[in-house]
Amino acid sequence: MHCGPPDMVCETKIVAAEDHEALPGAKKDALLAAAGAMWPPLPAAPGPAAAPPPAPGPQPRGGPEGAGPPAGRGVCIREFRAAEQEAARRIFYDGILERIPNTAFRGLRQHPRTQLLYALLTALCFAVTRSLMLTCLVPAVLLALRYYYSRKVILAYLECALHTDMADIEQYYMKPPGSCFWVAVLDGNVVGIVAARAQEEDNTVELLRMSVDSRFRGKGIAKALGRKVLEFAVLHDYSAVVLGTTAVKVAAHKLYESLGFRHMGASDHYVLPGMTLSLAERLFFQVRYHRYRLQLREE
Repeated sequence: MHCGPPDMVCETKIVAAEDHEALPGAKKDALLAAAGAMWPPLPAAPGPAAAPPPAPGPQPRGGPEGAGPPAGRGVCIREFRAAEQEAARRIFYDGILERIPNTAFRGLRQHPRTQLLYALLTALCFAVTRSLMLTCLVPAVLLALRYYYSRKVILAYLECALHTDMADIEQYYMKPPGSCFWVAVLDGNVVGIVAARAQEEDNTVELLRMSVDSRFRGKGIAKALGRKVLEFAVLHDYSAVVLGTTAVKVAAHKLYESLGFRHMGASDHYVLPGMTLSLAERLFFQVRYHRYRLQLREE
């Protein structure tokens, strides 16, 4: 079973390592200005006076001082540090766990054939038993089975992720050229994460592992994290940013669209890492995989 990060966000190409060293200051400033023009600014928030500009010299791969656009009062986006490993894993873990009820219940609306099958099973129960009580229990049993299998598959996916790229973020994202991992920090605490991973074959970069602590949502942090990946792609001359997601919530899709991504299609046949494809799993666990792409330049 493949346990690497699923194709849930972006693909990018990299060339030789020397092509990813820090850009000259003037060129970098021009590219960042161009990136700022591509995406509307985030809402301003009151806060302390802006810090003085950084001293001349090489900058981190994610931009000057690894900082991103302000996402709210006291929030900054910067590159991941090794000491933040457990905080980042916790945010990722909690964010994925939220998908269990969303996939089991809300996600059912995306699968009309499954709804029809469940309705037929309910009708068959009444035809066989002639019992209204037993028939009324069928939908509850079906939903309980959906929750059980959603939990089973998503926990298996988490097990895969936590033993691959999320087991050593520094090694997987911070050391290879064309990859990076950022955190959103508020009052010294990590409250959001996002990663970028380059794909050599098509000169695109993948946006993945985006998650924000549920207590700090609605403050523009997710959008700031997404823009950091877009700036990274512009700075390193990638042709596009791509992502894939099985998210059920409409808010997640609106976020991608607000960043400029185009919806490229959806599939009901995506195999999430952790799936066994057993008959019971096919009956009670379904996800819809959406693909998004933001074209930065023509090849």
